[in-house]
Amino acid sequence: MARVALLSNPRSTGNRSVLPSVRSFCAEQKDIFHYEVEHVNQIGAALRTIARVNPKVLVINGGDGTVQAALTEIYRGGHFSGAHYPDGPPPVAVLPNGKTNLIALDLGSGGDPLVALKRVLELARSDMAPHIVSRELIQLSDGSVGGKAVLGMFLGGAGLADIILYCRHKIYPLGLPNGISHALTMLAVMVSIVFGLRAAFLPPRPSRVKVSVLKHGEMQGHFALLMVTTLQRLLLNRTMPGADSPVGAMQLMVIERGRSTLFHVLLAALRGRLGRVGVSGVHLERGDEIRIESDRSSVILDGELFEARTDRPIVLKPTAPVPFLRLAA
Repeated sequence: MARVALLSNPRSTGNRSVLPSVRSFCAEQKDIFHYEVEHVNQIGAALRTIARVNPKVLVINGGDGTVQAALTEIYRGGHFSGAHYPDGPPPVAVLPNGKTNLIALDLGSGGDPLVALKRVLELARSDMAPHIVSRELIQLSDGSVGGKAVLGMFLGGAGLADIILYCRHKIYPLGLPNGISHALTMLAVMVSIVFGLRAAFLPPRPSRVKVSVLKHGEMQGHFALLMVTTLQRLLLNRTMPGADSPVGAMQLMVIERGRSTLFHVLLAALRGRLGRVGVSGVHLERGDEIRIESDRSSVILDGELFEARTDRPIVLKPTAPVPFLRLAA
């Protein structure tokens, strides 16, 4: 039995520099079973093989697409079942590899992926129970019976999806460090909202979106931000508003577009009070079913792009809790 199974995608941008060191480290450790895939469609076969070595923990080393595809396959593939897995799949750890690393950040994994892997191995050689946490996944589908569903943990829609796509297609190609890229993106967003400018080098104005939360009503408009997550921490190490609430697995935050709203949101965020005090134009909900409808508005679930339409809404539901390994104390 391998203590740690590591699933790596060499094509991930973050792995271009770190993977040689990871390979060398794994070659020196008898406790690590390392499996590499070239494409996300190979992840199912990879997990079938990994399941045979019965690891104590499964580590994902790749970008957002790799993590999302692996989580979907772990939950839907049935590879970790039977006598060897009476309690279901082993806990999952995520190395900090993608552009934003939101899932890794939530699990206390930041900085150097190799350092994080060493920490996983250290925990796997001891009692991991105090470090295992549960997180629901977000199940995204069109709501139809038998329709294909994908799983993730963070969804951005409305203006947030436009911002992510703008950063991906306009800023990242400049080759700047992630921190500078994100700062430039936010500057462009603030300029477009505060001054009302519209130009090809700025993020576009978001499309009109309707959001419905089961048993909590609906809202619609041109939103600056629409976010749904089951994570408890996001960028800047901020705890999600209501993260400790037992009511509703998915957390929804919607922020209206406007200069005054943007100013008050930034002020509340800097003070660490966003979601803890009422801010005009900010809507917070928790629920077990969220529907997003629009005339061709994009949403992004853990890096993968989907389109919400009026005649084909996006439906979000939580899964049963899935075990993860938290690296921080």
